[in-house]
Formats: sequence, structure tokens, C-alpha cells
Amino acid sequence: MTNHGRERIQRFMDRRRLLKSAAGMVSIGEIMREGSLAGQSEDNVILEGYTDLLSYRAGEKLGLCVSTSLPHFSIEITRVGAQRETVFRKDKIAGSLCEVPDDASTHGCNWPISTQVTVSPEWRSGYYEIKLRGAVSSQAPVEQDAFFVVRPKAPGKGSSILLQLATNTYNAYNNWGGSCLYQGGALPMMGKRVSFQRPMARGHLSSPDGELSRWAPYAGWHHWEREFVSWVEGQGCPVEFAVNSDLEQHPELLQHYQLILSVGHDEYWSAGMRDNLETYISNGGNVAFFSGNVAYWQVRSEDRGQALVCYKYDYKNDPHFHLANRDKLATLWSNRLVNRPENQLTGVSFNYGGYHRFGSVPRGGGGYTIHRPEHWVFEGTDLQWGDLLGAKEKIVGYECDGCEYRIEQGNPVPTGRDGTPASFVILAKAPAALWETDLEFAAESLFGKTDEDSQNRVRHGAAVMGVYTRGGTVFTTGCTEWSHGLAHKNPLVEQITRNVLRKLSRENI
Repeated sequence: MTNHGRERIQRFMDRRRLLKSAAGMVSIGEIMREGSLAGQSEDNVILEGYTDLLSYRAGEKLGLCVSTSLPHFSIEITRVGAQRETVFRKDKIAGSLCEVPDDASTHGCNWPISTQVTVSPEWRSGYYEIKLRGAVSSQAPVEQDAFFVVRPKAPGKGSSILLQLATNTYNAYNNWGGSCLYQGGALPMMGKRVSFQRPMARGHLSSPDGELSRWAPYAGWHHWEREFVSWVEGQGCPVEFAVNSDLEQHPELLQHYQLILSVGHDEYWSAGMRDNLETYISNGGNVAFFSGNVAYWQVRSEDRGQALVCYKYDYKNDPHFHLANRDKLATLWSNRLVNRPENQLTGVSFNYGGYHRFGSVPRGGGGYTIHRPEHWVFEGTDLQWGDLLGAKEKIVGYECDGCEYRIEQGNPVPTGRDGTPASFVILAKAPAALWETDLEFAAESLFGKTDEDSQNRVRHGAAVMGVYTRGGTVFTTGCTEWSHGLAHKNPLVEQITRNVLRKLSRENI
């Protein structure tokens, strides 16, 4: 997500409260000043936690770090897919209230481990929800969420498809503790560093009642990946799981799969992630980006993968700005100083797309106009040139990726000037645009100039669905909202998704 404009962001910041615990709860300091936990109500109970890692393999010990004002709490662990499968419960875990450091958002909470759970070999690879539960009384239950991912114990044996969850984006938008990469710093940059060692703000992992984080609509399992996983597993197609950082820390995973997936809003990528995936593609591996705003920002991992740094708009204050080689500069991948536009990986970029049906941007129909219906991606759909795909379900919306193109005989053809591979084929598109407040930053970053001609190069864009082959094949929907078409069972969106999965993974879906 780019700069939304100084006034809009300032309104957000003016309204925010620097929370030391979950939204809607009193601070730990307030509770501790009362000198007693007696007389708690459901509204001021503290119960929240996080795992010591994001992903685990069978046999590894999961450490759950919990802070609570209750004397005891329970946990329930459930794999969430086409169905919910509860795999573990534990009751009467001793609770303790932990202090929240002032820098919890940036450097973590550093709470002690409350309980450990050994990841069973019987637990399938997947996304696992942890429900923390407690009660002030029998009539006042309290519930909070945490999560982790189980990596496959034998990669590639259960599926030829690996889904890597956009956990860097979860972290970037998680404002638990008072800040995130969009809140808590000087305008227009917001934050520089965020830690995984803290709870997730309400609304990122599920949709509970009550006050949610204002950033919850833009990131998290609940909004895109959950819908995609429910659909794909419901089709009888097995998928194995990893998190963003596993592409950097466990690159050996990739060689076991025919197809790597990105779904939803996969915005923040490290150089290690990208290097390893590009090597995988060069060696014949396939990738499908059912996602938008992909790899927009380069981040650097710190604390052995437990934190990430991104200077974003303030990149001239990044220590790497003063190095001779600026390729690890924590800003736009498309920045001329980094000189590695994400188009080279995905075929498309947010800089040449932007927003659709979100704010003061194109009020389009929410669907894709088809340009090359004869392509294998559209087999079995009966789509024709000029047809509109997915408008009812608004599969084009929020953030969209595109490329620079020209029109030849009524069809868009990439220019290649922006880094898009020469073999990239534009299959469909929809109008998109950056906000006016984003143009100066985009022009300066990409071209080193902010004049009107430079801004006009990125002023009007498009959400672009396309595909290229360079070693392996890479497909992109060019938008964040594709999985909503699956959730609403649009038959054409479903067929296209099946076509891509079958072709690139060889799974029988």
C-alpha cells in the first residue's frame, strides 16, 4: 500500500491510541496500578499471545508466549482449510501478566514461554489457528487468536503445490503495540521496523466481534488466503504450506514442488526470498501469483527472521543508501537505485497498476476485459474477446499490478521498458491508477525526476492478468481480490484457477 496522502494518514494518526494490549482493553499499566485483578470484567481482561516462530516441522517444539490477567487459560489448536480440524487442546495453563515494552512493535515483547506443544507428525502441513480462551466467570468467556504454520514433514510427497503465506505483509500492517509500517513514525513514511514477536491485532486472523485494528482490512489470513485455501482443498487438490520467510530460510523446500503460490496481498519481500524464487523459476519451476501489490517493497530480515525493516519513502535515511552497492536498499524494488523492478519476477508492478474501486481512482466494473481468449488459461470458459470477467464479484479491486504497454491491433502488448519479460502475454486488463498523492514519489523513485512528464508515465495504469515463460512459467492475476471470485463460486474464475493449477502443477483438479 502506498502513501495515501498526508491528510488522510494524519487523520488516522490523530485518532489512534498507543495501545499496550489489544484494541478495546485497558492497558497493563492501568490494571497493575489498581493493585488487584479482582473484579475484572470481560471488557478489561487481558489475554493475548504469539508463537516463538512462524512455522514448524513435525517433532519441533512450539513455544506459546502468553500474557494474561487471568489465573488460568486454555488453548485449542485447529487446522483451518476446507474444513476445520481440531488437533490439540490443553486446559488450566497457569497465566501471568507480562509487561509490554515501549518498543514492543519494533523489537518484540520478549515474553517468556507459557507452554510448549510438540508438533505431531500427524498434523498435516497447513495454517493452524490457536484459540486462547479464559473466563472471568462462567458467563463471561474471553477469546483471542494466534497462529502458526506447519511445514511439510516430507516436502512434495503430499502435493506438488506449495502455498507461501504473505506473513511479511501481516507483520507490516500489524499495529499491536502502537505502530506498524503505516502508523507510528514521521509522515509520510510511517514505521521502519516491525517485530513478529508480538500478538496480532484484532481482525487480521479472524473476524471477531468488537473493535478491530484499522489496518485489519488490508492484511492477514482472514481476508484472502483463507478463502483460497477453503476453495482449493474443497476441490480435492492438496496444498502444502510455508511462510514468506521460509523462502529465505528454507530454500531447499522449493525444489520439491512443481508450483509455488502467492495469494492475496503479498507486498513485502526480502532479497533472499526473491533470489531463491527466481533461481527456482530459472530451473524450470512454476509460480502463480493469485495476488496483487506483489513484491512492491524490499525488506531486510533481522533478528534471525523475527523482524523486518523497510524504510519505504524515507529510503535516503537507510544506512544502505550510503553504500556503493544499494541493491539491498529497503524501499521500492522498482527504485532506480535498487534497479531490480518486480516486473522481472512477476511480469507486473503496482507502479503501473494502482487502485481500482478504492478511493479516488477508477470506478470501473470490478471485472477484467478479456483480450486473448484462445490462450490455455481460458480453456473451457467460452470467454470471447472483449468479455467482462468477474464484475459481479468485484474480482478487480483494491490494489492492482500492471505493466507498461502499447496497443497493437486492439490488444495490449508490453513495451518491456519497465522490466516486464519479453515473453509476457497480457491476457486481460482493467483500468487502475495511483492516487495523485503517490505520483511524485513513484516518479522520483523510478525515474529520478518529478516533472509532469515523469508523473504522467505512471498516472494511468491497469490491472493486468498475464503469463510468461523463462525456464518455468509464471502466471499472475494482477489483483488482490481474485480469491473473492472463488469464495462466491464464479464458475469462470473457478475454471481459470483450475486451468492454471492443472497446467503448472500437474495436479488432477
